Amino acid sequence: MASLLFRLGRFSFRHKWWVIAAWVAAMVLVVSLVSALQPKFSKDFELPGTDSGDAMTTMQQYFPAANEEQEQSSTSILVQAPDGLAEHTAEIDKLVTSLKQLPDLRDAASIVNPLSVPGEASAQVLSEDGKVGLIQVKQTTEVMDLEITDKEAFVDIITEHRVGGLNVEATGSLMSVAEDGGTAEMLGFGVAFIVMIVFFGALVAALIPLITGVFAVVITIMLLTLGTEFLDINESATGIVTMLGIAVSIDYALFIVSRYRSEVARGGSREDAVGRAVGTAGSAVVFAGLTVIIAVVALMVIGLPFVTQMGAGAGIAVGLAVLAAITFIPALLGAFGRFAFTPKIPWIKHAEDSEDTDTNGVRFGRAIVSKPIPFIIAGLALLIVAAIPMSKMELGMSTTTQDENKALALLAEGFGKGINGPLLVTVRNADGDVSAAADKAVAHIKTLDDVANARTLSWVGNGTDPKNPNAGADTALISIIPNSGPSDQETHELMEQIRDYKNEVSAAGGTMHVGGLTAILSDMSDKLDKALIPYLIVVVGLAFLIMVGVFRSLWVPLIGTIGFIFSVVAAFGATVAVFQEGWFGLIDDTMPLLSFLPIFLIGVVFGLAMDYQVFMLTRVREEYIHGMTAKEAIIAGYRHGARVVSSAALIMISVFAAFMLAPDTTSKMLGFAMAIAVFFDAIIIRMIVVPAVIALLGDRAWGLPKWLDKLVVDFDIEGGAVRNNGLENLPGDETSPAKAGAPA
Repeated sequence: MASLLFRLGRFSFRHKWWVIAAWVAAMVLVVSLVSALQPKFSKDFELPGTDSGDAMTTMQQYFPAANEEQEQSSTSILVQAPDGLAEHTAEIDKLVTSLKQLPDLRDAASIVNPLSVPGEASAQVLSEDGKVGLIQVKQTTEVMDLEITDKEAFVDIITEHRVGGLNVEATGSLMSVAEDGGTAEMLGFGVAFIVMIVFFGALVAALIPLITGVFAVVITIMLLTLGTEFLDINESATGIVTMLGIAVSIDYALFIVSRYRSEVARGGSREDAVGRAVGTAGSAVVFAGLTVIIAVVALMVIGLPFVTQMGAGAGIAVGLAVLAAITFIPALLGAFGRFAFTPKIPWIKHAEDSEDTDTNGVRFGRAIVSKPIPFIIAGLALLIVAAIPMSKMELGMSTTTQDENKALALLAEGFGKGINGPLLVTVRNADGDVSAAADKAVAHIKTLDDVANARTLSWVGNGTDPKNPNAGADTALISIIPNSGPSDQETHELMEQIRDYKNEVSAAGGTMHVGGLTAILSDMSDKLDKALIPYLIVVVGLAFLIMVGVFRSLWVPLIGTIGFIFSVVAAFGATVAVFQEGWFGLIDDTMPLLSFLPIFLIGVVFGLAMDYQVFMLTRVREEYIHGMTAKEAIIAGYRHGARVVSSAALIMISVFAAFMLAPDTTSKMLGFAMAIAVFFDAIIIRMIVVPAVIALLGDRAWGLPKWLDKLVVDFDIEGGAVRNNGLENLPGDETSPAKAGAPA
């Protein structure tokens, strides 16, 4: 492995312009294809193989008009006045007039003042106390085609009509349009650039990782976008790709460039220095990247399409980051040549590695090696305290943005929490008339406690007569409004109560399924819960085997894995404290943790944890097998690795934390959770607890039982085969000779 990477790094350095041109051509090609084809991401949340997925398939086939309507824009406007809406008829009429000017309205006549709706129908648009009204705006525009300008124009309308004590809020399609992105990414890049300037003490070297990061992420996003031409890819896949792609690209580049600087200082040609850097640090990058790829791609075991897509996209991003680190970075170093570490910034201390200077990392390493037990206790105690709020953790799914929270509160106040999350029940009789089965289903559902529209509940058939669609229908659709909210446990119980009646409906000749977005999200949470243990077994098992091969040790992978458990549990606790319990006032509206957050955080953070394990401890093992004692090797690891790992972690934390500026809740929560998880794992576990435990173990930490040692392949991740390539004949060189047969 080391010899192969040595040759690859040196080849990329020698043929720098060809390699750079290849990367530029790849980016231009994918960007051009996306520009020409204009592919679109999906926003579907269907779950094949689930009851809700079967219900939505039935709707698509037998109620195409209703299914098409669901894909088109639908926005609910809530009007509210403490003194009653009757006192604000004129203001509401003006609002209705303005709303009728919106483009692509399906039926402008349906946009009416809720005070003007007669009879029983008024209960659907006017609250019992007359203080809250509902106005529905439906457009023929597909939700995916809505743009930020549509939202801005709509928001201007409702803002203009908040006059005379009338409160106007909205929720739905127009309010859920994502704002233009880029702020979080730019902030993350900015912080990363500053950290790398401090790390290298030079501007050019700090710029190189950013270049490779941009290329890897842009190419990945463009490839995913192109994939929508052939596959149904959810737009949620792009968020994690951007977050993870930027972070690991910069981290891996940082590791290679810092090792290159050390190798240049040792002497020999820059070409050989690049080869040695890629052959040593590059080996660690390859295996670190492999653990991350395993962790994110293994998300496919969950069986949720959008999660599989997120994992696959993240895996591609990490793979490109590794490829860029071992080819693009050497080419850029060759292009900049002797100017790679210029201009130097004189007031930044310890910007370069030194074998005789006591850096803060070295002093900290000595402190841990001399008294490891207090550091172990303090580090684990901090994580245990952070984990305490996890005992209150609640999971849920929400597709709304913070802009909609006020409208949702008014909706719940006036019409109940469930009106915005109906359950859609389908009943089908493949042999003919569905009436008996549908009537039986409706009669039973009316008796259930949590049904808000029991009095008016009925079914609609797919018959050919528009005036009487139930005549001759073989499929029925029932819309049920729960009293409780979409993410409430009571709604989930109602859904299961309806499903429990399947056998009785089947006896009447019908097949029943419960669908709708609420049911889909509930089924999604259920699948995530069931997949957690198999996922952990796959990810931890495969990564553990890789780590055994990397470190040729059982103790080091075991310690790292146990440490990860502490860090991820602490991350859960901190996320619950901030987002669910509202600590520190970082968010305005508290919410349950997203249902897919635990399993996704476990996957991503485990991969990143093994990254830092590899970055920190490969140098420790390298020094140990070349003659240092176990404790001396740990100190040497701090000398060469502490600055790299701490800088890489700070960059990763900054990139993730910047996503708290994103407008959508998913990005905010994922960004915070991953940022705090990286802090706990990289700083507390990898930089403090793991080295302290290894210091206690001493020589026992390194090595395998004889029987296992014969079975494990020697990947030479320390780069012993190339450690001194190009240095053999230098005058005054005191390093050990290169191994026979190593490439020159």
